[in-house]
Amino acid sequence: MPEVDNIQALQDDAEAKLASAESPDTLEAWRIAFLGTKGTVKAAMGKIKEIPRELKGAYGKAANQMKAALTQAYEAKKATLGRPAQVSAPIEDVTLPGETPRIGHAHILTQTIHELCDIFGRMGFEVVYGPEVEDEQHNFIDLNIPASHPARDPLDNFYIATAQAGCDLGDSKTMLRSQTSTVQIRTMEDREPPIRVVAPGRVYRPDTVDATHSFMFHQIEGLYVAEGVTMVDLRTCVDQFCKAYFGHDVETRFRPSFFPFTEPSAEVDVLFHYPDGSTRWIELGGCGMVDPNVLTAVNIDPEKYTGWAFGLGIERMVMRKHAIPDIRMLFESDVRFLQQF
Repeated sequence: MPEVDNIQALQDDAEAKLASAESPDTLEAWRIAFLGTKGTVKAAMGKIKEIPRELKGAYGKAANQMKAALTQAYEAKKATLGRPAQVSAPIEDVTLPGETPRIGHAHILTQTIHELCDIFGRMGFEVVYGPEVEDEQHNFIDLNIPASHPARDPLDNFYIATAQAGCDLGDSKTMLRSQTSTVQIRTMEDREPPIRVVAPGRVYRPDTVDATHSFMFHQIEGLYVAEGVTMVDLRTCVDQFCKAYFGHDVETRFRPSFFPFTEPSAEVDVLFHYPDGSTRWIELGGCGMVDPNVLTAVNIDPEKYTGWAFGLGIERMVMRKHAIPDIRMLFESDVRFLQQF
């Protein structure tokens, strides 16, 4: 049988070369050549898949016997020669000054999220979290966003195909959440007013990546529901937050806007001053009084309770506070950039 004869020839060659090994170093070289992960024994055993079925049994038996015999012979030879010579390590001079280890720190986005939660915590808000993989019920329907709204276009969301046969992305009801507003729905489903929470987290939208846009970014959602809550409370809360984060002299404004889940609605802008003396209003996010339809969807009586909510972009706040010109710098893992914060 030619295949088995090849195994025997390989064993004879290996044993002859093993007998000529006269030092630990030559023995180690022999082990690597024959018993190593890329050695000839490993290669010979891997050829079993190429052997005809009727010969596989005899070939496999011969290969295993060869491996066992060579391994035993190697261990016996190793016991007589000892281990390979070790390369002497340099002697450390313990009297020299030590080297300060490089210690990492939290990413600037993580630092900012902790800072924001701390600010709102001092204002009486509890921090809550929700899932990033959501359903349309929490991401759209309970937020009063109708099926005809452009925000529900499959091309503007990351829908996840289900395991059902024939299901495509457009038919799937599972998605990556496009806003942290989903957390306010889940919170109101589980709690009775008064509710006072903030929810930081990642959101996902298929935006084209450029200096100011990314397909994944962070928001912080705020929600306050109780009896007698008004737009004045919202304006005061957002203004005090901006002063705590950006500085006591910061200027803010509300611009009328529209969101399906708040009525009335507004955009929050902050006035930034630039080194050249110019100023510019920058949008941080949206806010407004919680729409009665949203309260009704989570079984909260809109005749008894009112509330407000806001959603602010965390990357926008980081970029403006630290003069970062490109959002992509936050995700490139450039240590030179990250060490600045």
